[in-house]
Amino acid sequence: MSDSHDLPSLDLPSLDLPSFDLGEPAQPARPEAYRVLARKYRPQTFAELIGQDAMVTTLGNAIKRGRLAHAFLLTGVRGVGKTSTARLIAKALNCIGPDGKGGPTIDPCGVCEPCRAIAEGRHIDVIEMDAASHTGVDDVREIIDASRYAAVSARFKIYIIDEVHMLSKNAFNALLKTLEEPPAHVKFLFATTEVNKVPVTVLSRCQRFDLRRISAEMLAAHFARVSEAEGVEAEPEALGLIARAAEGSARDGLSILDQAIAHAGIEGGGVKAGAVRDMLGLSDRGAVRDLLGLLLAGDGLGALGALRRQYDLGVDPQAVLRALLETVHGVTLVKLGTPPEAGQANEEREAQQGWASALSFAALHRLWQLLLKGHDEVARAALPIEACEMALLRVVHASQLPDPGELARQLAAGGPVPVAAPAAGPAAPASAPAASAEPALPGTIEEIIAAIERSGEFGLAVKLERSASVIRLAPPELVLSAARPLPADLVRDLTVELKNCTGRAWKVTTEDAPGAPTIKERRGEARAGLRADILASPVVKAAFEAFPEAVLPEEELDRLIAAQSKM
Repeated sequence: MSDSHDLPSLDLPSLDLPSFDLGEPAQPARPEAYRVLARKYRPQTFAELIGQDAMVTTLGNAIKRGRLAHAFLLTGVRGVGKTSTARLIAKALNCIGPDGKGGPTIDPCGVCEPCRAIAEGRHIDVIEMDAASHTGVDDVREIIDASRYAAVSARFKIYIIDEVHMLSKNAFNALLKTLEEPPAHVKFLFATTEVNKVPVTVLSRCQRFDLRRISAEMLAAHFARVSEAEGVEAEPEALGLIARAAEGSARDGLSILDQAIAHAGIEGGGVKAGAVRDMLGLSDRGAVRDLLGLLLAGDGLGALGALRRQYDLGVDPQAVLRALLETVHGVTLVKLGTPPEAGQANEEREAQQGWASALSFAALHRLWQLLLKGHDEVARAALPIEACEMALLRVVHASQLPDPGELARQLAAGGPVPVAAPAAGPAAPASAPAASAEPALPGTIEEIIAAIERSGEFGLAVKLERSASVIRLAPPELVLSAARPLPADLVRDLTVELKNCTGRAWKVTTEDAPGAPTIKERRGEARAGLRADILASPVVKAAFEAFPEAVLPEEELDRLIAAQSKM
């Protein structure tokens, strides 16, 4: 018998039951988070680090020769690459190459595990710390304790401390001994924007690198490459404006470029100079040139109207004065003969050349001081636009005054003081020489010096009196002797100033041959001869015999020489 507990097997058909696994609904692919340009284009190699060639060369030589410091201090203004440089140094010291057998190199591969981990900020042996939020001595003690242990996977254990100047005094003191004699496997990389706040005891234990401000030309070229990589068209003038606004900081410039690209919109046609000016609140260069022309022409109403038009467009009054200062500085550089700025518009170059030929150095310096004073006043004023108007009116008034040197000579002579009339036309400088009046060219070195003194260039006149030994003078040609040392800039300055004084182009050259005595030498010879004549006269001889300790007053001798020269 079968066991009563055994149940017969049932052959049941298979059933297709519905699945009740709800699961998660299909999710749309998440778009990649946008990274700002300043992070996206952070340099990943020393070749991408712009404007710091001297530091890269020094580091490269140190790595090749195995002369690596145990602590580096990187200082400079914001955004020049201090933290990026620290990470690049960490890469350079810990790179093992694509095959895993490489050593320290100034050109890290970027593909090995240490390079990728450091670039992504996840390497266990490269510790970054912000001293602004870890200022205490306890934070430093943690570093000291951890530095005793060898690196886990890297060649060197590296501590990157940003804004190190914010550590407390006790924290610095706790770090000193370890910083002076760290373990062989430890490197310290400090970054700061205020190196003057770092104790001297710390500075003396570090190899210091001063990262320079990046030039506007380099920044503009860098921004052009970034714009091309982003597929964005950008006008060279717009990139130049962004580069100047960045003030030497690559990070600041990339942030402004990011904003400018967003400002341009999807169908905005790229980054335009006008849009950048509007975005930054800058004054249009053409409007600045027009305003400067009105100021030099003495047109007060026109100048105030031009200022108000800029103000109504949203331009800050202080920005207007800053743009005027930049223009005056550019005119002065042109007058000195410096090469034109890269990317400068033809209109601006021509305007600056015109003002440079029409205005003397004295007039440009006076204009600079007036605008600079106005800029400082507007920065502190409760009513900025009103203060700016008053500053511009002061410039207009000063443009109609005579040169200070000429004014002093007129007052000394007791004659009437001339008042310069405003120049005709809004763009003509007030001190432009009249095209129809061409004065006779000076025929002696004394006449040349007198003409230069009348233009207010007293320093140049003194140099000529002391150093100018004339070989030949046939206006408008002057040949000076180079047999004795001449000031380095004498020939250049004299050529420029003679053209300003006479309205004619002069050819001033030197020859290695003796020339006539300088005016100073002639005065010395006259002085010595007059002294000898005076001392040889019977009356003076008798006076010195009666009073052996008597002396001939130098001022009396000068008076006699001057009287003799007028006879």
